Amino acid sequence: MTETAGRNEQDAGLRARLVDVGVELLAAQGVQALTLREIARRAGVSHGAPRRHFPTHVALLSAIARRGFAELAAEAEKAAGDGADGDARTRLKALSRAYLGFAAAHRGMFELMFRHDLLESNQLGLRETSLPLFDVLVGLVAEARPAAAGSGARVAAAALWANLHGIAQLWGWGSLRLASGADDVEPLIDAALQAHLGPERT
Repeated sequence: MTETAGRNEQDAGLRARLVDVGVELLAAQGVQALTLREIARRAGVSHGAPRRHFPTHVALLSAIARRGFAELAAEAEKAAGDGADGDARTRLKALSRAYLGFAAAHRGMFELMFRHDLLESNQLGLRETSLPLFDVLVGLVAEARPAAAGSGARVAAAALWANLHGIAQLWGWGSLRLASGADDVEPLIDAALQAHLGPERT
């Protein structure tokens, strides 16, 4: 191995380590703990070392968020991808469960992933990771509700996504359980799908 290749491999290892530490810190302490200094300290490097790989704080946060989108995309593919069972509405319900399950299991990551400043920055191809996930939702809505063609499907999918995101946030805070009296999110998923797709055909 050449000296340059060895240095590149070492740099890639440190880059991945910084993201790993950020993911761990996010899970343990939430978004507010994700400072460059704290990530560097936990990674065992100088506080200036992350700057060689991530020139801005937003760049590092974006790399961490990208991990979250990749994991959510994998769960969504498993729940509602081409190989999943059922019609479009059934797969939308499975996708909704996966989305809410991810939000409950990874609250810090879920909060970070949807910060507007990260999506606007498009650091490290963040949009290229997040938008295909939304396109899956659009395709399923268009299939489940043929009347919502073209831009109508995107608007309906966006409204459904906003509904699911609100359920995730309010359920995580405990206020939705109190307001609805529901023991779990299942009836809320059913209500959201009915609101945006119409009654289920029998």
